[in-house]
Amino acid sequence: MSLIYHITTRSDWDAAQEKGGYVAASLESEGFIHCSTELQAAPVANAFYAGQKGLVILVIDPEKLTSPLQWDPPAHPAPESAPASLQGEFPHIYGALNLDAVIDVLSFEPNKTGEFSFPPRG
Repeated sequence: MSLIYHITTRSDWDAAQEKGGYVAASLESEGFIHCSTELQAAPVANAFYAGQKGLVILVIDPEKLTSPLQWDPPAHPAPESAPASLQGEFPHIYGALNLDAVIDVLSFEPNKTGEFSFPPRG
């Protein structure tokens, strides 16, 4: 199975490591943690995280998840009117993210013009 990715703040990730697990605010409000594929991550960031700094991408191995993973249509309002890059199915984690499923953490900062692009791994 392919890797999946979750965008969060460095401070939320640091707090999760202290707590021993990661729970995004969307888990309580929507019932799942939003994730994306590598190709979806930058368009998601550009649509929903514009102007933000201090972000990271959690690289997640789905086979190590202890919570259910499901692929769903976009959760944002009016998905049919969204740009093509934000359509299709997105991975959602229905429960807390266990830390051992996170195999890498990538710094995710916008470029000089404020645009995000997927960072190189390694």
